[in-house]
Amino acid sequence: MIADEIVVVSGLPRSGTSMMMSMLSAGGIAPLKDELRQADEDNPRGYWEDDRVKRLKDDSSWMGEARGKVVKVVSALLPCLPSQFQYRVIFMERALPEILASQNKMLERSGRQPAATDDKMTVFYSQHLDKIRGWLATQANVTTQFLSFSEVVRDPRQAADDVATFLTQPLDIAQMVSVVDAALYRKRA
Repeated sequence: MIADEIVVVSGLPRSGTSMMMSMLSAGGIAPLKDELRQADEDNPRGYWEDDRVKRLKDDSSWMGEARGKVVKVVSALLPCLPSQFQYRVIFMERALPEILASQNKMLERSGRQPAATDDKMTVFYSQHLDKIRGWLATQANVTTQFLSFSEVVRDPRQAADDVATFLTQPLDIAQMVSVVDAALYRKRA
């Protein structure tokens, strides 16, 4: 990774983005995050978010602070990344039934109901992912690595090695592996 590049961890909510942020931080890449959203039962190791990302469409003036660091950007906001920077995107993928089960459990804990049925959300997310993959493929300033959440949990050493190679940067592989907790893979398809 070149010091001027920005590492972005992305994916759908509940796809393993917080786990990957934790791995990268343990590996030696400074995260750009705030402490507004605290760890809880759904993400006991924290969310690794910067609240400014939510407003990326309207204000990206702060994005330069992310150079040489890693920031989590939900997949829907990837097209809002300012074009003057170079990005290395680690895109977390997870089976949609697992994502939906995890999201539904999270909503249940907070006393809320899903906005749509799982069938409707599956169609929506599938279309969204197709659109985002297409967008990523056409961006000259974006290089993307797709990682399977289940594969990262199954073989974190291989995933850490793959990430270090993708980022062209030496990382502390042992530390990256140490933060992966298979017990947190609670919703499986």
